[in-house]
Amino acid sequence: MVCMSTVAKPQGCTNFKLRQLVRRVSQLYDAEVGKAGLKTTQYSLLSHVLRLGPIRPGDLAERMTMDASTLTRNLKPMLAAGWLELSPGEDGRSRLVHLTDAGRAKRAEAQRHWKAAQEGLNHLLGTERVQAIHALVDDALERLDAAHAEASHD
Repeated sequence: MVCMSTVAKPQGCTNFKLRQLVRRVSQLYDAEVGKAGLKTTQYSLLSHVLRLGPIRPGDLAERMTMDASTLTRNLKPMLAAGWLELSPGEDGRSRLVHLTDAGRAKRAEAQRHWKAAQEGLNHLLGTERVQAIHALVDDALERLDAAHAEASHD
């Protein structure tokens, strides 16, 4: 006897479903991190510069999987606020993004709110479900990155 799996095909648009989830999760994080006067994108930028900096803007954009023009647009208000600064790089043409003391303090303030958002999401969805989401997303990204790399070599 041969058993055949009858797994149903996904219904609806996967892109739309993922965007719905991302919007809902973003609303939760935005509301909490906003209490520190930051957008979640700004908090992420400060966190990346803290971890990776000083770093060239192009390298930062790549590490954040962000378009260089989007990064430039996101850097402007943070430079104006004094949370980040640009300094000369290794040669006269390159620049490095640095976190300032004010940026370090702003990130620390926002991190408390980010943790509250993370704990809130864990509570709402359950820790096991959040871990499963992380594993599924990590696996999907690996597969998509591998497919992208393979397509780039063709």
